[in-house]
Amino acid sequence: MAARTRTYAVVGLALVAAVTAGCAGTGSGSGSGSTASPAGSSSGGAGGGQNNAAPTESNPPGDIPDNQAFVAYRPTGGSFTGFTVKVPEGWARTDQGSTTVFTDKLNTVKITAVSAAGAPTTRSVNDTVIPQLRSQVPKFAAPKESEVTRHSGRVVLLTYQGDSTKDPVTGKVVRDAFERYAFYRAGHEVDLTLSGPVNADNVDPWRFVSDSFAWR
Repeated sequence: MAARTRTYAVVGLALVAAVTAGCAGTGSGSGSGSTASPAGSSSGGAGGGQNNAAPTESNPPGDIPDNQAFVAYRPTGGSFTGFTVKVPEGWARTDQGSTTVFTDKLNTVKITAVSAAGAPTTRSVNDTVIPQLRSQVPKFAAPKESEVTRHSGRVVLLTYQGDSTKDPVTGKVVRDAFERYAFYRAGHEVDLTLSGPVNADNVDPWRFVSDSFAWR
């Protein structure tokens, strides 16, 4: 009877030891897995977020920044120098005879001074200027001529659309919107052309530039 009791006791102790070892092993494995998983997940999430994030655009393509500074341009050469107009500061400048062009990325300010026998009219623009532009501007479209008032007085405005020249690096072509202002005084005409992407919101800067034109 005593031997049988000792046998039961030994078996019982063995079962308790096995159960205890099993629980300890399960808890250890579970703890190891729960510790590694969040760490791996957190690391992978951070890395993926940094690698896949799109670059942030401060302005839509073609939009001139609100803090853009402007400086007065006064021609010192060419056929006529008796005017001034404010242009965006820091833009690249190119001189081509009586034409001066300021560019930055997708936007352009073009200034051309010519001799003229009379003041431009909506009819003269329609009969003469539009046919010229149609042959010069790729996919020229939607011309509309009108008379508007700027600080310098009455001016003939021609708006139209056309394709830009192909970017030599990206090969892309942008659909541009144009505003062409024809200023006139005493046999001299100054054509101010402002252009940028059709979806750009440059109403305010273009109004500022065209209003800044003055004779001197």
